[in-house]
Amino acid sequence: MLASHRPSWCHDGMSGRSVIIPAELCHIMSAPPRSLSPSATPLACAAHQAQDGISPRRNDGIDCLRGIAILLVVIHHLALRFPLTETSLASVMPYRVLRMLNWGGIKGVTMFFVISGFLITDHMIRRYGRPAALDWRAFSGRRAARILPCLLALIAICCTLGALHVPSFVPDHPGQSLGGAAFSALFMHLNVYEGRTGYLPAYWDVLWSLSVEEVFYLAFPLICLSLGRSRTALLICAALLALAAPYFEWQLRDATEIWQEKAYGPGMSAIATGVFAALVARRTLHPRYRLAVTMAGSAGIAGMALYLLQGGWCWSLFGLATPLFFNTAIGLCVWAFARGWGAAYTGRHTRWLRRWGQDSYEIYLSHMFIVMPVVALTRLSGLDTGWAWLIYPPTLLAVFGLGRVISLGFSQPLDKRLRGWPGATP
Repeated sequence: MLASHRPSWCHDGMSGRSVIIPAELCHIMSAPPRSLSPSATPLACAAHQAQDGISPRRNDGIDCLRGIAILLVVIHHLALRFPLTETSLASVMPYRVLRMLNWGGIKGVTMFFVISGFLITDHMIRRYGRPAALDWRAFSGRRAARILPCLLALIAICCTLGALHVPSFVPDHPGQSLGGAAFSALFMHLNVYEGRTGYLPAYWDVLWSLSVEEVFYLAFPLICLSLGRSRTALLICAALLALAAPYFEWQLRDATEIWQEKAYGPGMSAIATGVFAALVARRTLHPRYRLAVTMAGSAGIAGMALYLLQGGWCWSLFGLATPLFFNTAIGLCVWAFARGWGAAYTGRHTRWLRRWGQDSYEIYLSHMFIVMPVVALTRLSGLDTGWAWLIYPPTLLAVFGLGRVISLGFSQPLDKRLRGWPGATP
């Protein structure tokens, strides 16, 4: 286990950059790579870094998980209109696989929650060494630079088109209004707004999960500064919140369907699972944990696949603890990937999936601008339901293309520019 004190500047011999890391890792990064020839591939270097407890800037396995998560969300929103189980694919593909694709959206969001908790906590430890050293202004500034440009752009577009009475942009349930939707999206309670008034139009509805994550981003630095003089206090806090998943499910047993899906409790529990996994990962850097990492990764993949394909069976077996089971499986998988497990496989032939994961935020916020027009055109064309699966490949390509354009041409440049302002912390 690493001692908790301030990070040091250390030269990364592999990348040639100076980076801020805990002082205990400096000797690892400055040591010559073991068993790596001058011709070693970037993948081998990444695997070596991960074995030493130092993951590369981007982790292929985690990016693949994010790619799977965003694909589940996009396919779900398309399948709500054209279920894959009702197409001709049902005669050639396993029914459980098609049903998973139909209804995997909320599970994909849960995957995002766990991954977010892990990455934010891991980044905090790498940058500051211990939770109490976290600079909440810098943390909030970085989160704002990443989140706000796309969020504000989407709200502005939805408000403009809603004011012009463009269909699918105007909230039309009793108690809903354009101003109410915009206000709730800006101030982190769009999920509550929907829970009270009903589903918002699809373009607005995607913002509910951002409300949950933004509350976490607001609370995380406060928790770190109040509990984080040692990582143990934060570890215990994260463990308690993660283990509260069955309690949150019990609390929501009589709630509306919307609130059962979008309440803060289950989302925060999933995020806390990621926080816990990141804190544990920093305590298990020694090579003696390699077998445990392998077992955790294998168990995590198996558990995720089981829940995705046999969700009903899992609920009958685990009951209210089923979300805890799924969160734990994701957390085990993320922890193992961060320690280098599966690096020989996740970096091969997965570039397309990793791209989906890397641009998942932009894809998530923008995909309805492709999905909804495709749905409208398909219905106008009179395409037989049995052949509706044909619209999926081109729709997914268009969704990815739009997200990629937004990422490269809008969010990344603005992110860099905002972080480059005087007084901003990179």
